[in-house]
Amino acid sequence: MKFYKIFIIILAFFLKTETIISSENIFYVNNVELIKDAKISNEELTKRAIARGFERLGEKILLTEDIKKLSILKFSQIKDLVSYYQITTKNDGSEKIDTKIYNIFFDKDKIHNLFFNLGIFYSEIANKEFYLLPILKEDDQLFIYNKNFFYKNWNSIYQNEIIEFILPLENIEIIQKINQKKGNLLDLNLEEIFKEYSKSNNGIVLIDITNPKKEKIYLKTKILGKNIDKSLEIQNLNLEKEKYYEKVISEVSIAISNLVKSQNLIDVRTPSFLNTKLMINKKNNLEELNKRIKKIDAINNIYVQELNKDYVLIKLKYLGKLEKIISQLKENKIILEQKANEWSLKII
Repeated sequence: MKFYKIFIIILAFFLKTETIISSENIFYVNNVELIKDAKISNEELTKRAIARGFERLGEKILLTEDIKKLSILKFSQIKDLVSYYQITTKNDGSEKIDTKIYNIFFDKDKIHNLFFNLGIFYSEIANKEFYLLPILKEDDQLFIYNKNFFYKNWNSIYQNEIIEFILPLENIEIIQKINQKKGNLLDLNLEEIFKEYSKSNNGIVLIDITNPKKEKIYLKTKILGKNIDKSLEIQNLNLEKEKYYEKVISEVSIAISNLVKSQNLIDVRTPSFLNTKLMINKKNNLEELNKRIKKIDAINNIYVQELNKDYVLIKLKYLGKLEKIISQLKENKIILEQKANEWSLKII
């Protein structure tokens, strides 16, 4: 009798349809700030916040070309994608003007259905750190750390929630390696330049100032272990030098973000399934397992295949690469491993 009671509780728990929503959810957009004055109704302000939040969501998880596909949506369709939102008020002391801050939670299943119907892949980036070294070439002279506007100002010009650019500290050994390859900087070995960060996404940007109207930008990157090179031409439409350099930083940052997104794409049309076993003991608690797994957006569902007093056989439905699922489970303190052709889960 006791076993059947446990069985009913487990089934009820796993058949729950709602998703645990937290700030870790990639379909969550926070800190949408709007000014509220007497001329704008609360309803209109919320409408603007949702529209802006959806725009930010697209910038965060979609490639530039796929963002354009969302332009066909009406506001009523966008509003229907929202699970709920939170509002806080920041008052500057004025009675007439407040700053409203919106945190907006979009429904994962509805977003998946939308992307399925529009044929859109979305990107889930687990590691946002990108080690970047911009190199300025001017009059056949290289500027790496000193007198390099790009190295000095990159993160003050461009910041977003997609990629965190980390510029390495000055290193004499790196200067020597770069100068040795002065004739062809694209032959640089990224593993030597980013020796301490070789397991992270990294890259160099060569800004070659030869044509004042259209300068060439070269990217040499390593993303998820894959070498990707790209060249850009960014026009200078009569901008002052510093303003143009700011434009270069912004456009190169967007290009790198798109490269990182392209290597982390998920196709909602092609889910995968994995059968695994969870041994039942005090640590391997089903409720805790379900709570942690529901924080992982790429895992769509959990199915109980078999249950007895010793173990549970579970089928996971997931999107994307298995290696990424294993990594995300590990981040949530769940070990997925294979022994003798059998997959097993363990809570740590």
